[in-house]
Amino acid sequence: MRRLLPSISTAVLLQAIAMAILVFASCAYSLALARSTGSAPSLWIANGVLVGGLLRRPTRDWWLYLLFGFAGTVAAQLVLHVAPVVALGLAAAGALEVLLVSGAVRRRFPEIPRDVPYLSLGRVALASTLVACALSALLAALTVHIAQGTPLLVYAQTWYRAHVLGMVIVATLAWVVFTEKWRLFGKPARRWPFVRDMALIAGTTFAVFAQSRYPLLFLIYAPLLLAVFRHRFAGMIVGVALIAAITNIATALGSGPFNLILDGSRAEHALLAQVFLGVACLISLPLALILAERRQLEAKVRESELRYRILADYAGDLVMRIRPDGQRRYVSPSIKELLGWDAEEFSMPRPDLIHPVDRERVAEAVAELYRTGGSTITTYRIRHKEGHYVWFEALARLVPSPEGDGMMEIIYTGRNVTQRVIAEQALADSERRLRTITDNVPAVIAHVDASEHYTFVNAYVEHVSGADPRQMIGKTMREVRGEQIYGDLKGHIATALGGGMAMFEYEADYKGRHLCFQTNFVPDRDPEGCVRGFYALTTDITHIKDVEQELSRLARFDTLTGLANRRHFDERIATLLLQKYRQRSPLLLMMIDVDHFKRINDSWGHGVGDEVLKAVGRRIQACLRKNDLVARLGGDEFVALIEDVESSSIAEELARKIQTAMKREIAVGAVRVKMTLSIGVAFCQSVASADAFMRIADTALYEAKAAGRNTFRMAMHEPQQESVLASNGVRFR
Repeated sequence: MRRLLPSISTAVLLQAIAMAILVFASCAYSLALARSTGSAPSLWIANGVLVGGLLRRPTRDWWLYLLFGFAGTVAAQLVLHVAPVVALGLAAAGALEVLLVSGAVRRRFPEIPRDVPYLSLGRVALASTLVACALSALLAALTVHIAQGTPLLVYAQTWYRAHVLGMVIVATLAWVVFTEKWRLFGKPARRWPFVRDMALIAGTTFAVFAQSRYPLLFLIYAPLLLAVFRHRFAGMIVGVALIAAITNIATALGSGPFNLILDGSRAEHALLAQVFLGVACLISLPLALILAERRQLEAKVRESELRYRILADYAGDLVMRIRPDGQRRYVSPSIKELLGWDAEEFSMPRPDLIHPVDRERVAEAVAELYRTGGSTITTYRIRHKEGHYVWFEALARLVPSPEGDGMMEIIYTGRNVTQRVIAEQALADSERRLRTITDNVPAVIAHVDASEHYTFVNAYVEHVSGADPRQMIGKTMREVRGEQIYGDLKGHIATALGGGMAMFEYEADYKGRHLCFQTNFVPDRDPEGCVRGFYALTTDITHIKDVEQELSRLARFDTLTGLANRRHFDERIATLLLQKYRQRSPLLLMMIDVDHFKRINDSWGHGVGDEVLKAVGRRIQACLRKNDLVARLGGDEFVALIEDVESSSIAEELARKIQTAMKREIAVGAVRVKMTLSIGVAFCQSVASADAFMRIADTALYEAKAAGRNTFRMAMHEPQQESVLASNGVRFR
């Protein structure tokens, strides 16, 4: 150690100390958050930070960073009162994990340039992470099991999930931050859009986890995918890191949609948070890698075209004059460099040099050129003198022979485009992978240009509407969506094309189903900031609306009998009293109790009692009109609210009708029950309030019960008059 320390520069030592401080802070944060909420860490940050730092340093300095990182990990655990032996064992497991991942990546990629093949890098990093985290989880679990008796498998699973997520998210973020620094946010003129999109991700995630009533996790994927499309790898890394930070803090504090799981433990919530973050990585990481690789391939294609343009200008293309019989009157000297043949060797027709797969196509192109004239461009393979095939792009034009013999000749200009074709094929493969990802995202993703024509639609649109996405390309939104839906969307389209974002909901009928959608329109700007169209992300939220309607129904109807509940009754009677007060028309209210209902529950149990209440509700409802309100207030108490009753005699008739309906026995399996009802009837006009109205009916009900039950009493209340009681056709004043 003494021999090594003098060779360490002050800058390296300070960086190692800074790394130790970062590791200490991240360890303390993860452990303190887990301990304060009584759950295991769902995302381990420290190892990812250390891996990101190691990959930016020479291998010769790793031992110093690992040593300081080990010290920071141990110190953080000791500060939080972890046993020294356990702290050392866990720190050793973490150091092993960091060393394995960093070593695997460095072995495969001694240097990581800006044009690194991201897919290969991602495969190596992911594979090494899975293996390293498994080994470190086993070592950590053994340490804790031996020292504290903690179940081996339980601790290993918790460690493994938290460390895999931490390595995938934090290590990538740390490497990008240490590499790009401020360049991560793009050029100065482009930093505001990046910050704005990250704020959108953070705001959406915060809004989703600020409530625990609705399962809205899917809303987070829209701004995340948008950030990946617009900012590529940087958008994915920073976006996932923001989502992970908010998700972990909210879950640890007991907030968010995971609370929808009834009686779910904190461990289950932490596991769901890990699954959610894993899915976010699974959706965004491949897309970011493919977009990054696609950008590299596009750069290679541009580079290739530039290179071959220089060759055409300075080295010369292959130029030939070809007679109708195939003889070549002229072959440029560049053929030696391009195909290895001498000009004299190539003067005679050589169809055998064309690749067998391309011969028929080239012959048809030549015949069509002689038949129609003009020019044609053909790409085909031709055999080099050394035996391999070279891709050529040939421009052939039919012109009169310069020899003046009336013959038509072909002027041929050909160039070697092998590298371009290979790059185009690789780009096509990348586009197919991108299409595969977007087609399997459970949302309709589309791009519309400034003239409102579709330029891209993923395959999920066919699942939603049955429309073929290929047939939609090139058509306007008005043609595809129809006048009615387009009229609903027109204002939002104008907002997006004007540079603003639009989020809205609308309804439409597709394939015989009425569906509800939530749509986001996001402007698409060119490098100069001008709007050239917009992206549309549409999610089917029909199931959410159905749940909302069902919750509304449950809030207003009794779950046992299906009748209206107390809340619905209170709302209806208040509305009707106000209406009848203005019209000066009477209103009928019946308070109904099942006589001696407690005996049913005591004798045959609550199951039979519930069935009896259902039967009573059905019989009362059957005696009244469909628009009359029958409600269950609770227990064995029912109420009926009836309007448009012209006289008290009709009210008496309805009360007798209900009591007559109860004379039949109620059959519940083998049990036969005969029930009676006590009814209090209030026939009122211009009553002061709902409470006063119900007191009148309740007084009449009390009179009916006092009279021996199985009867009814009616109270009539009119302005400037006293109540009148009647029973079985006998009236009392």
